[in-house]
Amino acid sequence: MVLQASLILIIVFALLMVIGIPIAISIATASLATVLIVLPFDVSVFTSAQKMITSLDSFSLLAVPFFILSGIIMNNGGIAIKLVNLAKLIGGRIPGSLAHTNIIGNMFFGSISGSAIAASTAIGGTLSPLQEKEGYSKTFSAAVNIASAPTGMLIPPSSAFIIFSLISGGTSIAALFMGGYVVGILWGLSVMVVAYIIARKKKYSITANVSFNEAKKIIIEAIPSLLLIIIIIGGILTGVFTAIEASAVCVVYSLFLALVFYRSLSLKQLPSVLVQAVEMTGVIMFLIAASSGMAFVMALTGIPEALSNLILGISDNKFVILACITIILLIIGTFMDIAPAILIFTPIFLPIATSLGIDPVHFGIFFIFNLCIGTITPPVGTGLFVGASVGKVKIEKVLKPLIPFYVAIIVVLLLVTYIPQISLFLPNAFGL
Repeated sequence: MVLQASLILIIVFALLMVIGIPIAISIATASLATVLIVLPFDVSVFTSAQKMITSLDSFSLLAVPFFILSGIIMNNGGIAIKLVNLAKLIGGRIPGSLAHTNIIGNMFFGSISGSAIAASTAIGGTLSPLQEKEGYSKTFSAAVNIASAPTGMLIPPSSAFIIFSLISGGTSIAALFMGGYVVGILWGLSVMVVAYIIARKKKYSITANVSFNEAKKIIIEAIPSLLLIIIIIGGILTGVFTAIEASAVCVVYSLFLALVFYRSLSLKQLPSVLVQAVEMTGVIMFLIAASSGMAFVMALTGIPEALSNLILGISDNKFVILACITIILLIIGTFMDIAPAILIFTPIFLPIATSLGIDPVHFGIFFIFNLCIGTITPPVGTGLFVGASVGKVKIEKVLKPLIPFYVAIIVVLLLVTYIPQISLFLPNAFGL
């Protein structure tokens, strides 16, 4: 039955995806088709619907719409240019300074907005014309933007870590956030190293010196935006509020910045911002519900246990098993978005990891790191398509310049996977 169920699930899901059916509907339909081999039609429909609805009955999920709303407010509130100026100040004296500005800007804005797409569009869209004007290759500029955009999904606040915490049975969100800081910054630094080597080879320009008064103004203007990260993480670590409550604080502070401090967002624009947030939340919640239905079907038909036995049957060596999980996740990430991948594959791989003595926080961080790489790899990586569009280059032309960045990111992934102290030393230092 396991083989039959697996084939039905995979074939129906793949077929629906190929013909262009939205991923959430593809997941739900494939799940229903699979459960029919076990239960009668009426029971299958009722049970699947019940599992989908009850999966959304979680207090932890309140953080998702709040962080989404905060990110949209930041994205529409003119915050990007403040962070671009700060990033230019930090990376301005390094060869290829505008490329480094792009990377640092993506790290700043991605973490605040919680979206790789928003960072790639806002920061890359601002800097791509400037880089072209300074003689940078369009494909190099696009590759830098694409390679650094996912850092914001690792540097908190990150909805991916919240979803993982929920599905994994309560892994500490604060610990995931702190570990995410380290690996997200390492990802960004690895991209900067590659950009530096290429920029020196091609003799790309360095940004002109900024006067002390200009630098002071840039820093003062950017500090309120960066304070959001300090307030959220500081509040969680000191126990002033929980990670869920932090999401609401994030919205209030974002509104204060956009409406009062920067005055870059008007009250008339708020309805549009709220509609965007509702639309994005609806998509993610439907994905969560559909993926929970698939997880139920997989558990009912014994697929996770069979896959677990298959992987553990390959070897009893911890490092070999980690390599197998990493390869599978990299493949999954190339065609599936992060949210459904977390929901479907966490219940499969987490028990394997814990049986090998792997810390759930460490597992969650390298698990999401793998999936983030998938957002910038073909054939379906949304970050790849958006970044190419922002840079006004064709996908096939940007893939070759991306190769050295892929290599650097994979090296960091292997370090994070096989050296757990990298992702755990900061959570351990704070006693999380």
